[in-house]
Amino acid sequence: MEDVVGALGGFRGVRAELLVALKKAQPLTAGELGEQFGLTANALRRHLKALEEDGLVRYQREVRGVGAPVYAYSLSQAGEALFPRSYVQVLATALDALRAQRGDQAVEAVLEAEWRRLAEEAGPVLEALPLEERVPLVAELLTAKGYMAEVEPTSLTLRIHNCAMREIAERFPEACAVEAKFVERLLGVPLVRNAHRRDGCGRCEYGVSGHLSAVQQEQA
Repeated sequence: MEDVVGALGGFRGVRAELLVALKKAQPLTAGELGEQFGLTANALRRHLKALEEDGLVRYQREVRGVGAPVYAYSLSQAGEALFPRSYVQVLATALDALRAQRGDQAVEAVLEAEWRRLAEEAGPVLEALPLEERVPLVAELLTAKGYMAEVEPTSLTLRIHNCAMREIAERFPEACAVEAKFVERLLGVPLVRNAHRRDGCGRCEYGVSGHLSAVQQEQA
């Protein structure tokens, strides 16, 4: 995640890390953020206040179980915009024109082109590795493309916190299907999408743990 932190509009230190933490699991209270950072909620509030004044963070009152409402923080639209996007507006305009002229299949072909190049370049390296090494490497490749991906090592769950093509996916749903197909191709195993940003989740999540269990049984 260091590359993502370093690219956040010049932010460094705690404030950059707060932006990343909110991107990964928003909304969060100051207390919840404090537990992650090993700091008190009060120590973090001045950083959150500064980010709020910069228009990058917002908060709202939430009722969570019994007790008084809490203030939960999340990224504003400007905060979300700090995270990498891949020529979104230019691509969206081009895809709109292409769809009007040649239809949905032509749009899908364009979306597949970049993924295919990545799969062809990385394929020979990935094929030689066991699955538990392929998944973290695919996460690194996705992060390099702006997807802010990480792996839960025990279950080998692949989580994508920042969609570099989110606006494209909202206008062209086939982009999500293309992504899933080529991530599956990179890993060389069937995937299950456990969470999807388009369904209102904070991230996309692919599960491969079932296949891992089968591989472990075969090796045993």
